[in-house]
Amino acid sequence: MEVIDQPSVHPVAIVTGASSGIGLEYARELCSRGYDVVMVSNEEERLTRCAGELSQMYEVQTWPLYMDLSLPDAAEHLHGFCVALGLQVEVLVNNAGMFRFEHIVNLSVGVVQTMLMLHMNTVVLLCRYFGEDMRKRGKGYILNMSSMSAWFPYPGISLYASTKCFLKSFSRAFRLEMLDYGVNVTTVCPGAIATDLYNLPLHLQRLAVRIGVMMKPATLARRAINGMFCHRAQMIPGVINYFFIGFLFFLPYGVVRWMIRKVKRAIENEKN
Repeated sequence: MEVIDQPSVHPVAIVTGASSGIGLEYARELCSRGYDVVMVSNEEERLTRCAGELSQMYEVQTWPLYMDLSLPDAAEHLHGFCVALGLQVEVLVNNAGMFRFEHIVNLSVGVVQTMLMLHMNTVVLLCRYFGEDMRKRGKGYILNMSSMSAWFPYPGISLYASTKCFLKSFSRAFRLEMLDYGVNVTTVCPGAIATDLYNLPLHLQRLAVRIGVMMKPATLARRAINGMFCHRAQMIPGVINYFFIGFLFFLPYGVVRWMIRKVKRAIENEKN
């Protein structure tokens, strides 16, 4: 899609990880509300196609920005892109992420570094750059995607859960710093969502949605955006997820290890 070098006539939002899954639904939800959207992803072809479709469907401007957000200078480049176009960003959705269900010593050093950069470094720097702009204007919304796993640093998701725990803690404190300046920060802590993030086969995703274990990404995006505009501090979408948090707190670690092994074996068998 051609990038138009002129300020937007609509309010502007940024969504990271916007080419598929939850990020695409965030972008769709914001476009449907009249926002022009900067859609950021490392999937260039899909990103360009989706941005064009949303722009045509909702008659708004979209900017597909192909970028690897795990690079150290990614936040600076994204902010510079918006400044160069004269875009005043009203909404920032930090959604980009990755997931690996594996013991950390089995992960490559590159994967470890990428997850740390993507979930923590880039998110904090984006909050820093765009948060300053929002504070000067006295208005803005930031939505950071944490996870229910932030409460459960269990085997197999130790790195993922720990980064999400950092993000939950940072977002809560950052919210308190920004409220007096008219900037709202909302943290979303979803359970499992029916996307390709977990590499779960499609038929199992559908089954999980039917029995209430997973949520559709469009449902999550709608609820999260509503919560953000209602100035919610933290959201755990889905009533069943509240019960899971209370239940898992009391599980002995021996039972947790047994469950993790069973889940991992089931996933491996399904792949084979």
